[in-house]
Amino acid sequence: MNLDYIIPDPWSIIEEGYDPTHVKASESLFSIGNGAMGQRANFEEQYSGPTFQGSYIAGVYYPDKTRVGWWKNGYPEYFAKVLNAPNWIGINVFVNDEALDLNACELVEGFRRELNMKEGWLQRSFIATMKSGLKISVKSTRFLSLKRDELGVVKFEVTPLNGDASIVYQPYLDSGITNEDTNWDDQFWDTMSVSQEGDQAFIQAKTMKTDFYTCTYMQSQVYINDDKQKLQAQTNKHATNISFVYKLSVSEGQTASIEKFGGYTVDRNHNKYELVAAAQSVLKEAISDGYEALLKEQIEAWSQIWDMADISIAGDVKAQQGIRFNIFHLNQTYLGTDARLNIGPKGFTGEKYGGSTYWDTEAYCIPFYMATKDQSVARSLLEYRYNHLQKAIENAEKLGFKNGAALYPMVTMNGEECHNEWEITFEEIHRNGAIAFAIFNYHRYTGDYSYIPEKGLEVLIGIARFWHQRATFSTDKNQYVILGVTGPNEYENNVNNNWYTNYIAKWCISYAVENINKVQEAYSTDYTRVMHKAKLSKAEIKEWLEVAENMYFPYSEKHHVYLQQDGFLDKELVTVKDLDKSQRPINQKWSWDRILRSPYIKQADTLQGFYFFEDQFSTEDLARHFDFYEPFTVHESSLSPCVHSIQAAKLDRMDQAYTFYLRTSRLDLDDYNHEVHEGLHITSMAGTWMSIVEGFGGMRVKNDTLSFEPKIPEQWEGYSFKVNFRHQILKVNASKGHTHFELEGDHDLEILVNGKPVTITPNKLVTV
Repeated sequence: MNLDYIIPDPWSIIEEGYDPTHVKASESLFSIGNGAMGQRANFEEQYSGPTFQGSYIAGVYYPDKTRVGWWKNGYPEYFAKVLNAPNWIGINVFVNDEALDLNACELVEGFRRELNMKEGWLQRSFIATMKSGLKISVKSTRFLSLKRDELGVVKFEVTPLNGDASIVYQPYLDSGITNEDTNWDDQFWDTMSVSQEGDQAFIQAKTMKTDFYTCTYMQSQVYINDDKQKLQAQTNKHATNISFVYKLSVSEGQTASIEKFGGYTVDRNHNKYELVAAAQSVLKEAISDGYEALLKEQIEAWSQIWDMADISIAGDVKAQQGIRFNIFHLNQTYLGTDARLNIGPKGFTGEKYGGSTYWDTEAYCIPFYMATKDQSVARSLLEYRYNHLQKAIENAEKLGFKNGAALYPMVTMNGEECHNEWEITFEEIHRNGAIAFAIFNYHRYTGDYSYIPEKGLEVLIGIARFWHQRATFSTDKNQYVILGVTGPNEYENNVNNNWYTNYIAKWCISYAVENINKVQEAYSTDYTRVMHKAKLSKAEIKEWLEVAENMYFPYSEKHHVYLQQDGFLDKELVTVKDLDKSQRPINQKWSWDRILRSPYIKQADTLQGFYFFEDQFSTEDLARHFDFYEPFTVHESSLSPCVHSIQAAKLDRMDQAYTFYLRTSRLDLDDYNHEVHEGLHITSMAGTWMSIVEGFGGMRVKNDTLSFEPKIPEQWEGYSFKVNFRHQILKVNASKGHTHFELEGDHDLEILVNGKPVTITPNKLVTV
């Protein structure tokens, strides 16, 4: 059964009614972030019920030693963990000496939680009856500043409703925290100092092993109604925490409130010996500007993001809420302002997957960031991989590859492979293809070729060398094969000739050679530099092409489809509709052995290739493969529904496309896979954006020209979105019967609509 308790609303995520069984799920769904830090929506006050505490700092991690029964050569030594960082949001609240704890209150009424996505704040309100019989109204509001990304703000308000009360606020910092997800229960943080200067408090702590230095800080102000109280706070200081105690006496109906300013300064951005001074500088400005001005600044910052990134849908509130939820979390996770960072699959919402970089960035996220921000953001994501090229070469060397062959990691924080499942670490090598495809996709969309001669060509050469060495010549088939792999469908391990892997290997080699020739012709200085650096010869390139031109692809003459892998037809081919619903999801009900022998597909695999390389196949080819593989697909990966939605729309199967769209857009909101308590699926959220823009909007780049084939689900009255295409912003507004195009730019833009050329003139509405 899906959770399905979130109230449909176009701009907010809303929960009404306190239900302890929803707390951990809501902590994920209502998470907030600003690209530099983020946190689950934990209560500020103490809570004795089940909770998953989590605050995270971008780029700060710990190398948790891999836990395996026995070691394999080339095995990663650690699994990088995003770290639960010191807690700065905490505020213990006491009412007439009784602790406020929703899990212990006599009665909780009118509970409401709202994540306002339009304005970027989280709010919670309720009426609690304490054990003493006193009723209090409580409201808390919290946001992480987009403009000042080291700063967060909490405003907590308590109003006694049926008597006078003594209210005690105890804001605190705590570095004595642990990770929910840890291999050996290591201590991750070394608290170096706990200090106080006036009404400011600081905890300086560094990570074990990785030595990231951080300062967690706070300063608070208290009020009765709107009158600021000048109180001398009592200080409680311990080895890993510090708190201030503010005592307020309020009459019935009066409001006691606290404004708490806190956050992190980190040695990634400051000298490690000056972190307290940096925190003091942030606090000085924040206190000077004040809560209301900071909130106004936050609302304006989000307004600017939404102006470009919003997708509006008319006539379907759940669909509208879903897409905005996805766009909101993508922007909370990564804003493109720090090229050292990347997009973790859980963002700042949980610890699963280690919070690291996966191939999801290249396959799913880059299109979103290219179209909704400046192309420099997407270029930064490409440069992130270029900066890790040497590590990719070292990763390949550990597995026995040589001569500069590069294998990019499945999971990484710093370029080193740190995934701790062998069937993925050693076998899910198709990730290399996504890195190369992103370079192609960037050039295709932006028209900016400069990245390839400057940096990208070196990456393409390393990847081509890997595929050349990874392929094996089969004398039986008289072709090259790729053995012992895991394709995108992780429900098959150690298979031979996964079609998608073989196809992208062939394509990577061809694309690398094409660009070597192009750079030689047009960028001779770069060509000489790169060839010298890579020590690449014409003879080696000839060997690559021998592999690419003679690659084997398993094919079924009976079904007229490429086979997902050599042994796919040996399976008992029972479709998903004939699978007992009580057995779903199979990844939580079946043994791994049973899953591996089944025909069930976790996510688009062969169809992933048809998505990437759509131009190389006919629509009839796609229909045949879609009809063969989708019935075996259980969609138990967050990355699955979006690709299927795009392809169903291309095939004019709009009911199916709409169903898949709802599944991808509300994957977390409705908890389809029964795991939202662990955190959200951030990278697949970019796939949700693609399912509207590329699926229903039919956006492609064909022969250097932006192309659209707009379609509309019958459940919708219309939809609109903007894309930034080569420094001009095009707004597309589709409704039943026609599509409007508007251009913000300085010169005409030629586009294709349903295959026919249309000229869009700046600031003139064009209707097709």
